[in-house]
Amino acid sequence: MTSNCSFDHVDHLMTYLELVIYIPIFLCGLILNAVALFVFCVFLRKWTESTIYMSSLALMDLLLLFPLPFKMHASSHRWSANLQPLCSVLESLYFVGIYGSIYIIMCIAVDRWVAICHPFRAKQLRSPKAALGTCMGVWVLVLATIFPTTCNFRQAGQEDFHCFHGFSKKGWSPSVIICLQVFGFLVPALVLVYCSVRTILALKQSGQRSAQSRACVKIIYSSLSAFLVPFTPSHVGILLQFLVHQGVIQDCGTKTSISLFIQISMCLSNVTCCLDALCYYFIAHEVRSTRNTFRLSVISQRRPTFSTSEV
Repeated sequence: MTSNCSFDHVDHLMTYLELVIYIPIFLCGLILNAVALFVFCVFLRKWTESTIYMSSLALMDLLLLFPLPFKMHASSHRWSANLQPLCSVLESLYFVGIYGSIYIIMCIAVDRWVAICHPFRAKQLRSPKAALGTCMGVWVLVLATIFPTTCNFRQAGQEDFHCFHGFSKKGWSPSVIICLQVFGFLVPALVLVYCSVRTILALKQSGQRSAQSRACVKIIYSSLSAFLVPFTPSHVGILLQFLVHQGVIQDCGTKTSISLFIQISMCLSNVTCCLDALCYYFIAHEVRSTRNTFRLSVISQRRPTFSTSEV
């Protein structure tokens, strides 16, 4: 019977793996994002669209890093039942940091796409106030959706429990997982890929072959990889674990492998805090330095047909 399937060896292995993975991520991510915030707030006196998005992303990453020490402790220690409210808050902050980062990264890609591919509309669509409003909207969206949802992940009980593990059936309900997969990952990923591809094509077709052009293309590729590499395996793991909870996958060996896969992929997905700081830290400077150059190039290409185009 699959009900007799034991995951003790997986949990024992993850107790050590989480320490190996989380400690470097926590220290590296904390330093890099704190330095990034310090640079944006102190050295860059003028707030632009890029610096606003980057500051919001750094805050999201720091919010994601905050629960990691508690997550490491909970992996090898059971918490008393009276700590369930604290656990729910920490879990909520963790998921707010993850999906807030996903949406801020998507907004950065859209902002870059508008600036380079639509230079005329960019004058009306892009502004520091619009960027600030967008970031505030993302914060409100993730807080308003995740906190009420994650609070239902745990049912009040008298037994000790492992925080960040053992969610209730409500946490694995089809409505929650479908919304998580579609709106939490697939939609932002598709928007990011589309904007990144269109921006790269626009840069290559503009006729510019400068070092700035090559640097901008490399940054877009690296930022795209920094999004897809950490988050794709973790959401595949969530989907597989959902199939286990729905009884679609019943083989004990397969369930054990999926349990190990989702825990490792979720651990490694936190490396986005470090990758964001390394990849996106330079985006503001690179986009600002290349935007005017490519805008002139695009305008020059469109100028011969502008007068004959219908408005």
